[in-house]
Amino acid sequence: MLFSNQGKKQVVAAFDGGEITSDGGVVLLREAAHRMDLFSRLADCFWDQRDGRYVRYNLSNLLAQRVTGLALGYEDLNDHDALCTDPALRLMAEEDSGKLASSVTLGRVECCSSTGNTRYHKLSPRFYKMQELLCDLFLDHHAQHPHEIILDIDATDIKVHGHQEFSAWNGYYEQRGFLPLYIFAGPHLLWAQLRQGDCDGARGARRAISTIVKQIHKRWCKANSVDFIFGLARNSYLLRKATEARSQTSKKRVKEGRTFLKNFGLFAHIPKTGSWGRPYNVIAKVEDQEGKGQHVRFLMTSLDEASPRVIRAVKKKRKEMFANKQRPGKDIVARVLYENIYCPRGDMENRIKDCQLDLFGYRASAHKFRSNYLRLLLEGFAYVLVTHIRLKALKGTELAQAAPHTIRLKLFKIGAKVIRSVRRIKLSFPDVYPYQALFFTAWKRLAPG
Repeated sequence: MLFSNQGKKQVVAAFDGGEITSDGGVVLLREAAHRMDLFSRLADCFWDQRDGRYVRYNLSNLLAQRVTGLALGYEDLNDHDALCTDPALRLMAEEDSGKLASSVTLGRVECCSSTGNTRYHKLSPRFYKMQELLCDLFLDHHAQHPHEIILDIDATDIKVHGHQEFSAWNGYYEQRGFLPLYIFAGPHLLWAQLRQGDCDGARGARRAISTIVKQIHKRWCKANSVDFIFGLARNSYLLRKATEARSQTSKKRVKEGRTFLKNFGLFAHIPKTGSWGRPYNVIAKVEDQEGKGQHVRFLMTSLDEASPRVIRAVKKKRKEMFANKQRPGKDIVARVLYENIYCPRGDMENRIKDCQLDLFGYRASAHKFRSNYLRLLLEGFAYVLVTHIRLKALKGTELAQAAPHTIRLKLFKIGAKVIRSVRRIKLSFPDVYPYQALFFTAWKRLAPG
């Protein structure tokens, strides 16, 4: 192929470079997966009823191909029809010769069923095992139990463009879709559950938390102290109990001549139904603005002023206020619980964005609910894989806080020539690759031995 000349020189191109890939950084993903033994453990979460005599592709290799494809930015199964000869993905999926699985074969993994004719559904995921694996991978990340583990729990939406099974209209998001539940501990994904689009935002949270806490206790038997702090839906009963805090806020704003004032209240509360079993502390945050009235938000918590964490936080808050020549108010405990413990608990919204946007957690285009559920979990494991590299291999580097798409662009998307011989497989990277020092640091921290 001839292109426009550069000066007196011809510009010629040909497809004769041999085995070249645009995803040379897959070797980092491969080492990270080996350290976690990720794909064999993930394969153990499936019922595999295939006849071994006729199996061409090992289940762990199929999962490696699909999850790695997501980490590399290939969101659709159709992409694998073009990628089935890619030398980098073949290396990841342990396929030394021949082609990788096609989109049809990978589709049989995702089009799962727990019932029906096993002639057509040989692979069936056990979602509860996959959820447990997410938590186990988090526990494996720590050599000893942390001083504290903060679980961030939130729901988000996945918009659909059809009538997928169990999709429904959600009045809050004003669109049809699903309402998945995510639980994170810092940057670690511990739970990803697909739910019907019109369900309550807290549905399934109790079972999820119970499962995670039991796993933590099983691994670290002495870590028995569990506290919580949750948002609480506003109702007329709570508003009546917060009358004192609301009245004080309004009077103080008028007295001080402000246009806006924020205040806090703390009181013991138990619902009229008695469903809590015992009273818990409720924090009321009251925002009073001139001309717009009041906005009140409630939290419930098992923490109180005698809890060690609250004592430390109050002491620190007092020092800060005295240093700024401010006088601590009577609402300091409630203020600390809200502002210093609840608000900075994590950056879960960013982690959800990483899962949903960078690793395609928003894709729920299959008709069957179980297929979309499996996709959500596979995208979650792609997030776990990339996060492992960021935490273990990129700590202290310029990419220590980078989003998955940035890591993908700078470390995974590298042109490389793959040279195979009897005794080794060599990847030759470009001499002018701009992040060589960063790649070398990541390799050194992930390399075996």
